[in-house]
Amino acid sequence: MTEERSTIPRRIRWRVFRRSLFLQASWNPKGMQNLGLAWALYPALCWLYPDRQARQAAVERHLSPFNTHPYVAAAIVGGVLFHEERIARGEEGPERVEAFKRALMGPLAALGDGFFWLSLKPAVGALCCALVPVLGAWAAVLFVLLYNAVHLEQRIKLFRLGVHKGDRLVEGIAEEHLPLWGARLRAVAAACAGGIAAWLALQFGTHQGGWTGPLLAAGCLGLGAMAYGLVARGLSTYLLLVVAGLLAGVAGAFL
Repeated sequence: MTEERSTIPRRIRWRVFRRSLFLQASWNPKGMQNLGLAWALYPALCWLYPDRQARQAAVERHLSPFNTHPYVAAAIVGGVLFHEERIARGEEGPERVEAFKRALMGPLAALGDGFFWLSLKPAVGALCCALVPVLGAWAAVLFVLLYNAVHLEQRIKLFRLGVHKGDRLVEGIAEEHLPLWGARLRAVAAACAGGIAAWLALQFGTHQGGWTGPLLAAGCLGLGAMAYGLVARGLSTYLLLVVAGLLAGVAGAFL
């Protein structure tokens, strides 16, 4: 194979990245994301392996079970391209790319869940909920724009890290400090949720009118603060929801 053919052109790399956005489209119980991964990699494998048998072998090694967070999977996809180039040049064996995928699937899945599902989405959602009194229904549009702007930017960055660093991908991801940013985003979510809760309590109190209005607003705020303290001390959120439902029923009956 020529040196030119063993290096994936930028246009094909970006084609692979675009395809990786649909990683979950062919999720299946047996291989999970394996079909989506093979489909995303296929343009690069066609470039690296013009010989049909070699290309078939390359595709088959990526049909083994694969499952990770769909966003941070971009890092693994980029790293696979890094290893496939080295395999095509004869610098390493196919077992290296298999070991690379197996080693990173689990840790990156946990990292992605913590940052995207448990930090970014709640923070953007709470922020946009807090802006509903100002933006109205446009807050939903703002949520879609903000969330996707951040998550797409991170997917592109992770893909580039994988392409350029290969096995040193973990070092590059560590420099992004995603757990730290996750903690900050959760603080933003809590602050926004507290703000919207206070606003709702005041609105309920205003609409109630009479002597019960201020009492209702103060009660809502006090219960919110108490609930936060109880959850922080380990109280089950399910139990808290049951108690909140009972209190709401009592308040509705007497107020």
